[in-house]
Amino acid sequence: MSFPPQLRIPATYMRGGTSKGVFFALNDLPLAAQTAGKARDSLLLSVIGSPDPYHKHTDGMGGATSSTSKTVILAKSERAGFDVDYLFGQVAIDKPVIDWSGNCGNLTAAVGAFAINNKLIDPARVPQNGLAVVRIWQLNIQKAIVAHIPVTDGQVQETGDFELDGVTFPAAEIKVEFIDPADATEPLFPTGNKVDKLKVPNVGVLDATLINAGIPTIFIRAHDVGCTGCELQDAINNNVDALAMFEAIRAHGALKMGLINNLGEASERQHTPKVAFVAPPDRYTASSGRVVEATHTDLLVRALSMGKLHHAMMGTAAVAIATAAAIKGTLVNDAAGGKARESVVFGHPSGTLEVGAKATFTEGRWQVDKAVMSRSARILMHGEVHVPAKS
Repeated sequence: MSFPPQLRIPATYMRGGTSKGVFFALNDLPLAAQTAGKARDSLLLSVIGSPDPYHKHTDGMGGATSSTSKTVILAKSERAGFDVDYLFGQVAIDKPVIDWSGNCGNLTAAVGAFAINNKLIDPARVPQNGLAVVRIWQLNIQKAIVAHIPVTDGQVQETGDFELDGVTFPAAEIKVEFIDPADATEPLFPTGNKVDKLKVPNVGVLDATLINAGIPTIFIRAHDVGCTGCELQDAINNNVDALAMFEAIRAHGALKMGLINNLGEASERQHTPKVAFVAPPDRYTASSGRVVEATHTDLLVRALSMGKLHHAMMGTAAVAIATAAAIKGTLVNDAAGGKARESVVFGHPSGTLEVGAKATFTEGRWQVDKAVMSRSARILMHGEVHVPAKS
């Protein structure tokens, strides 16, 4: 019996922020995978190596974590005023599922560099030296993002001295602006409340801030669920009961936010919403061994992604943190001291991150103009990814 040879597809393996993923130009994908559907999902699952019952991704490009099991498809934008369309797929590790419901804020930092390197934007928009302003249309959430990409001698500048907690080596700083990160057709607070009572069986009734900015996020107090806000990954990810509790909170929060119609749908929508717990500043030791003093943060935040505590912070969740921190009366703002603010420094398992946002209450609803943060990105490998063809 003969078997077809592997497919060979041009691809770039990139780190963006504290995530990494496999990037494709839309036109480089096989024709059947250039449109949404089973062929595309099947191909990308094979690229990553999912579903993997061993949870290792030995037979694919994935890293067996939510931060490293990601795919990106980019194309020249046909939308006026934008350079590139950005589509993100979060690949489940042990299920044949790709969640297309949200964005990856971390990988957004790599989108502009990929677009420039692959000539997806007008060369006239790329300076010989300086910052290239790349206008990104995020297809998953239908939002505008602006990335400021450093350029030296006409080439993307990847090396630099900007240090990002959660990333091993310094690199060039990339400023990313998430324009109007809340859904314009939906309220910032889906229930209309800054704090809701969330009833979760076997957990209790929890105060929760349910917000839709950057990515739908459920914020709860750390001490309400027996945590301190200083936890590192092992404290949560090695605790089966804790993971089950947080997944129950996430599912019931998703239902209250109107993101799912019944609790059973939560398992098929793993990427959104996120669940995070907050606490006032406290001294803790980050995963690198560095001591983070209480005076160096405004609050502590720990967040779960794809059922596990994240090793740092998702970029889109950082947008939600910045937005909620800017609005008095939310649990995030309360943890940060309860005062009006337009930026916040929060502690996460790998260190700290500063994010900014400005929220205003206009015509009976909260609005956010933009949220801003600095990330970095670089190419890890470029060439072709090999994928077994379907016989």
